Amino acid sequence: MSPLISLTWRDHVTGREGYLVVDRLVRGVSSGGLRMRKGCSLEEVTGLARGMTMKEALHFNDDPSARYIPLGGAKGGIDCDPRDPAAYGVLVRYLRAVRPYIETVWTTGEDLGLTQDLIDRAAAEAGLVSTVQAIHPLLDDEEAARRRLADAFAVDVDGIGLDELAGGCGVAEAALTALDRAGVAYEGTRVAVQGLGTMGGATARFLLRAGLTIVAVADVKGTICCPQGLDVESLLAARDAFGTVDRAALRPGDRELPGDAWLSADAEILVPAAVSYAIDSANQARIKARWIVEAANMPVLAEAEELLASRGITVLPDIVVNSATNAWWWWTLFGDIGPGADEAFAHTRRSMRALTELMLERAEAGATTPRAAAHAIATARLPLIAERFGHYR
Repeated sequence: MSPLISLTWRDHVTGREGYLVVDRLVRGVSSGGLRMRKGCSLEEVTGLARGMTMKEALHFNDDPSARYIPLGGAKGGIDCDPRDPAAYGVLVRYLRAVRPYIETVWTTGEDLGLTQDLIDRAAAEAGLVSTVQAIHPLLDDEEAARRRLADAFAVDVDGIGLDELAGGCGVAEAALTALDRAGVAYEGTRVAVQGLGTMGGATARFLLRAGLTIVAVADVKGTICCPQGLDVESLLAARDAFGTVDRAALRPGDRELPGDAWLSADAEILVPAAVSYAIDSANQARIKARWIVEAANMPVLAEAEELLASRGITVLPDIVVNSATNAWWWWTLFGDIGPGADEAFAHTRRSMRALTELMLERAEAGATTPRAAAHAIATARLPLIAERFGHYR
């Protein structure tokens, strides 16, 4: 199925390229973040946009009291290193170029390489009211909704913003659901995390507080490892804006290893929470974990997943695992939840546990992978959404 909109933009100043793909619209609107990384391609953004359509469909709720109605899927991407001194200017010019789409059909927010604060600042400079203003006509009370979301973004829990924590809460709950179904105790279960940015950092905190042990984390400088468990809170406090840990925060027993050492860590759970395409058919052979929990978008290539499955390693797919980030925005904006952290975490845990349980039950019953089961669930819901709310291909 071809996307509804697919465009490529070239920056007249630097020659960098950016992309926007709208997979489909529901009630005239789509949802999907904006990423910035060197090497980002139209093919990558197209796959991510399709994934967003699936994530939205998976959160379709027949409950008549639910205010959030799933949107269509979309994604934006810019081929530029976010650390490049020219990156901010590229971001502003990209947003200025796609402004008509953000004003009418595409709601967006932070993704790999970009923070929400940075996007908001660039969006204002590009003349936008908000990066989610396309959804404003669908709100019953726009002023109250925008105030509620702003209040939620202002919430800080032990030094980390609620907007970061919501997604990590969802990832952690998916992992904990898999452990519960397998009858595996939290205590003694070891975790390795690739990426200690927004998603990886929050996931590590929630898993640690649930009783699991974080034995390895990786960033652009390499892998930090401690078999007895890392001091996660110290590492989180020592991060820069890109999730890179200041090595001065390491303890004497912490070891520094090569960047890809997280793959072969002695851990039951791997959480790829950084780049797409991180696990391929070659490096999957190094993995010893029982579960791979996709906090990043598209981190495991299809051929690698087949080989992992043949070795008894289960991949919990991104379209379920990291979907709480997107859903939290809309639960809050539409008013299904208030701006407080306790309500956000409780709602996220209930929703993610139910969705993960359903996916794993379907996979087990159909003798298939969790990804295939999740796609089947989403595909079955798309016609229901179209029939009830209208969407356009």
